[in-house]
Amino acid sequence: MRNLVDILDFSVEEIDGLVKTANDIIENPEMYSDSCRGKILGTLFFEPSTRTRLSFTSAMMSLGGSVLGFSQAASTSVSKGETVSDTIRMVSAYSDIIAMRHPKEGAPIVASRVSSVPIINAGDGGHFHPTQTLTDLLTINRKKGRFTDMTVGICGDLKYGRTVHSLISAMTRYEGVKFVLISPKELALPDYVKADFLDKCSSEYVECESLEDAIPSLDILYMTRIQAERFDSPEEYERLKDSYVLTKEKLKDAKPDLSIMHPLPRVNEISTDVDDDPRADYFDQAKFGRYIRMALILMLLKTKSVSDVRTGGEEDPTLICKNPHCISMTERGIKRLFKGGACIYCDQKASKV
Repeated sequence: MRNLVDILDFSVEEIDGLVKTANDIIENPEMYSDSCRGKILGTLFFEPSTRTRLSFTSAMMSLGGSVLGFSQAASTSVSKGETVSDTIRMVSAYSDIIAMRHPKEGAPIVASRVSSVPIINAGDGGHFHPTQTLTDLLTINRKKGRFTDMTVGICGDLKYGRTVHSLISAMTRYEGVKFVLISPKELALPDYVKADFLDKCSSEYVECESLEDAIPSLDILYMTRIQAERFDSPEEYERLKDSYVLTKEKLKDAKPDLSIMHPLPRVNEISTDVDDDPRADYFDQAKFGRYIRMALILMLLKTKSVSDVRTGGEEDPTLICKNPHCISMTERGIKRLFKGGACIYCDQKASKV
């Protein structure tokens, strides 16, 4: 079964194909209006979402299909103690494809192993958000016309930001992309993301704490919010939440063709006085999410017979994952698996027992 858990599940050629299809949908929507008639999308959102959930719903309905699901775990049998695995087994019997968001990192991997229909990761904790990355790539394609030879500034919560991790993993596969990583030291990009993507691909990057110093060199500025729901300490969140605020004044030295992006929702990290700037692309970005998800649904339904190339890890009684946000800490009945000394569910380095 073909799934999308991590953006790297797709080759560069497959991503280019999805972007091409999405662009064709934008230009010729009527040609796709009956493409999924009789098909059902299950939307399983175990944590809150607005854009992602509604854009998946809009995407399937625009393809002529139907949607079932839930928008909060409290209204399901999960509140009674049902596992992710059992929920997925049940919903895959009622639908043709599933989009799921879960607060625990690695939950889509658990789901993909028991589902009888394709699984789409719509965000798993602070881990990955591949459909947002597809949205970002479509936006970059439409605004810049290329994925190569550019400087991408990513600002805000780089530690817990799943959109950040997915975007970096995707963009390191293109030539000439330099990253400027802008964050407080407490929210710096995790070492495993640097090692697995930036260092492995020999991508050029610099880390800094000043947004103002970074802006003049950027072709893309990807702002992110400081996410209260990812912090174990409310005090730490309060201290860091206003680390960066992009204003019109701070854009005075920016390139005239800078593209300002944000996965949304924003809190106050982009001032509303930026909204009328022609370089503000975040609302277009949200709009494009519908079209790339339409392309994705079509692709996965057409490739249901293709085997998922995901490889599993191995059990190691000497190792344990101590990431409190990992699905392996709460899901009953799953094997704790490791690959290269890291947990296969959350990618965090394992500890000795």
